[in-house]
Amino acid sequence: MITSVTAKPKQTDDDTEQQGALHGIKVLDLSRVLAGPSCTQVLADLGAEVIKIERPRIGDETRHWAPPAFSDDTSAYYATINRNKKSLTVDITTPAGQKIIKQLAADSDIVVENFKVGNLKKYGLDYGSLKRENPCLIYASLTGFGLTGPDAERPGYDYIIQGLSGLMSITGPSDSEPHKVGVAVVDLFAGLQLTIGIQAALIARQHTGRGQQVDVALLDSALAMLANVGMNHLASGEVPPRLGNQHPNIVPYQVFAAEGEEHFILACGNDQQFTKLCQVLAVDWHQDDRFMTNPARVKHRKLLCDRLVDQFAQHSRSYWLDILNQTGIPSGAIHNVAEALAMPQAQAREMVIDFMAQGSPVKALGNPIKLSESPVSYRSPPPTLSEHTDSTLATLGYDSDMIAKLKADGIV
Repeated sequence: MITSVTAKPKQTDDDTEQQGALHGIKVLDLSRVLAGPSCTQVLADLGAEVIKIERPRIGDETRHWAPPAFSDDTSAYYATINRNKKSLTVDITTPAGQKIIKQLAADSDIVVENFKVGNLKKYGLDYGSLKRENPCLIYASLTGFGLTGPDAERPGYDYIIQGLSGLMSITGPSDSEPHKVGVAVVDLFAGLQLTIGIQAALIARQHTGRGQQVDVALLDSALAMLANVGMNHLASGEVPPRLGNQHPNIVPYQVFAAEGEEHFILACGNDQQFTKLCQVLAVDWHQDDRFMTNPARVKHRKLLCDRLVDQFAQHSRSYWLDILNQTGIPSGAIHNVAEALAMPQAQAREMVIDFMAQGSPVKALGNPIKLSESPVSYRSPPPTLSEHTDSTLATLGYDSDMIAKLKADGIV
């Protein structure tokens, strides 16, 4: 078990521990796997109290998505998005389990769930049922396709949504099959959008005194992620091609190989930067009508990039990165994960934090949100399964005999 966090909490001027921005907010987390838990971990890092509901004996299935795992067999996947939470096991298919959830929801500010549309209604745990007892409740639902529409009842998976949304059609080499992104970006973007929706609902509640339902879908999130590529289609009617590492609207803006096949990124975002690049290369292409402006460079993309390939192959990557950075031309190396996390900038920004697992240090990814007055905190490690069941039930008025019976009946 990961037992403690060694990262020091931020201190106020009087050297007392600061409360997080969401201190006092109670979250009942009925979500599992990645998208929903990534949202509730952000809320937890910001100071909210998050009670994670898991299945008795089994828990969130990501607990078992190993290797790799920590010394107590908790998977690295589970640990990625479940710190600062309490674990309560409840069988919500039973009347006794449903009673526990309703008791918790009645005293919560937020419920987060990612069940298939309609699944919680049969247990009396849908928004309509819970808001009758708690009109201030913010009920956040994260589904594959949303709560409305012809596909609402379909299950959603990041990989499938990457395909359906068009995201995979523009990812990967132009002469190869479509590729998914290396991380489940749709899940993670949807989790962030659910977080934004929840925080907006909290602000709205201050004005109205009422809660509301937040509806975020994986498909909607992925379609919104198409951004300028989606707008290119809406503006032109053309189907955007797969361009590999090239940019659909800017040239040169892609990966190039230096001497020895060392790759780097060049990102000329405007005509001035392209002129500087030409000066570095000692060429006059910026005076050529075919390359003078970005629209012209996009039109003559292959001709220009073939010339650049020949130029960059003449020197090492370090040579090009040094001279490009000195000249103010955006460029960068392509790191592997180990190199990225070891960057001094990543360390300075506390993007790698230290936990202790059975007396041994364990590293984890930090939170990217930096608040000057109410910073995020790392208060507790990912919980062991059912770690907080007894203490949570005690706050609801269950005595030790009642808890023992619930355990004997397999309800918690």
